[in-house]
Amino acid sequence: MVEKAEEQNAPGSETSTAERRVRVGIVGCGEATQIIHWPTLYQLADRYEVTALCDKSQPILEELGKNWNIPNLTTDHRTLVTRNDVDAVLIANPDAFHAEVTLDAIAAGKHVLVEKPMCVTRREAEQIIAAQKKTKVVVQVGYMRRYAPAFLEFCEVVKKFKEIKFARVRDFIGHNALIVNRTSRVVRDEQLPESVKKDGKLRKDASLDEAVGEKAGPAIRQAYSLMLGLSSHDLSAMRELLGKPKKVLFAAQRDSGLYMAATFDYGPYVCQFETGIDGIARFDAHLEVYGEEQVVKTQYDTPYVRNSPIRLTITENNGRGGVSELDSHPTWGDPFVAKWRTFHENVTKNAAPKTDPADFLEDLELFTEMARLMRKQ
Repeated sequence: MVEKAEEQNAPGSETSTAERRVRVGIVGCGEATQIIHWPTLYQLADRYEVTALCDKSQPILEELGKNWNIPNLTTDHRTLVTRNDVDAVLIANPDAFHAEVTLDAIAAGKHVLVEKPMCVTRREAEQIIAAQKKTKVVVQVGYMRRYAPAFLEFCEVVKKFKEIKFARVRDFIGHNALIVNRTSRVVRDEQLPESVKKDGKLRKDASLDEAVGEKAGPAIRQAYSLMLGLSSHDLSAMRELLGKPKKVLFAAQRDSGLYMAATFDYGPYVCQFETGIDGIARFDAHLEVYGEEQVVKTQYDTPYVRNSPIRLTITENNGRGGVSELDSHPTWGDPFVAKWRTFHENVTKNAAPKTDPADFLEDLELFTEMARLMRKQ
């Protein structure tokens, strides 16, 4: 049951009447939950109430439960997803466990917002798709970049292109800790039991064995893991912007899978993809589309500093023999807030999200083909 809030919306919210509040249980209380999801849900208190937390670390649970005034704490996600005071589940635990928790939440009749990746293997994706189709619950994959106003405006501009000549997707970032450690306080458990760590590694290894094959070397496994993580944002946004490519023309990895490049065939043009993780504390992520007389780009910044501007740049022939450039910041706001607002609308109106399980499967298909081409080198 989704509750109706007793209080009016917070100042600055978009509606003036009370919203139906969705009660959220959180599985996985790491840095993404602490730095991004909890502040977002607090901001959207007219729409959401966090009622339960789950994490493998008891010390983290106890401190966050105290700090956030949430008494319902558990180390077993199955306990959380069957609670009567949970309408929806945020799944933000390690990637290899996403499918299991998603399936258990669906079976319990709960709506799901699952952080990327939704799962690791095609088999898991097909299981989730089948399970969701049997129910009326919403399953939304957490591709926040695709809900950002600048990205949506970017898509509308590109739709008006008479012809696309070339496209580029780029994402070079420093290790998250370079930014997180200087901008946030994260509650961590330095004494996490070895049994928990071992279980996580075994589950991850088994998932990668199934996804890319037991004979795939460490570099391919790392590259595929990077695709599931950082690159899933990039290539998912690419698909919404340009559609699914006809095929992958080329894919390669270097530096043990931490740097990758790929070329996607879109018929009249190609899209070049490039990504890597280094030791520079910056976030250089953008999509760029080239037309005959106009180039359009959307530039993202780190999600770990909330409300960082997402910029839209249009460079074009000014008709007088020169060049004009519009560099805009369409609106203040955080893409995670936009994503959670959309999730609330999907849940309360029983609407299908654009980032649903079937949509994620298209990303997995691209990742699988990229990994296959990398193995051939």
